[in-house]
Amino acid sequence: MDQDSDEGRLTTAEQFAAYDPRAAAEAFCAIACDEGVGDEVRLSAAELLPAVDPRAAAQACVAIACDEGVGDEVRLSAAELLPAVDPRAAAQACVAIACDEDVGDEVRLSAAQLLAGTDPRAAADALHSLAGNQPHRGYRF
Repeated sequence: MDQDSDEGRLTTAEQFAAYDPRAAAEAFCAIACDEGVGDEVRLSAAELLPAVDPRAAAQACVAIACDEGVGDEVRLSAAELLPAVDPRAAAQACVAIACDEDVGDEVRLSAAQLLAGTDPRAAADALHSLAGNQPHRGYRF
């Protein structure tokens, strides 16, 4: 899909929110989970979901955070939305990012730190994985 269509879908979904929150939630979730939509538009849709459907927000954020085709920073931003709506989903998303060797070290470290707030044991494992993959960086855990 082109960017104009993506933005148009988001605008239409926003208009639903005022009079049909359920339809808006379905539309926001569909946009956020659609791998053919641009990363930023997907994230924008996910950011609007907690107000209308926290459960759908968790689903959408996990879809973005676990999608290896999405940019690192957008993946992390989606994971950062999760602790407020679903701590277990936050852990899943953070592990996916922190253990993905194709993600930049700074983003992986941020995901592991975010994970510490929801699942300290998983965070420790992720930090060990990160340290093991880049021992020359001098990370101290």
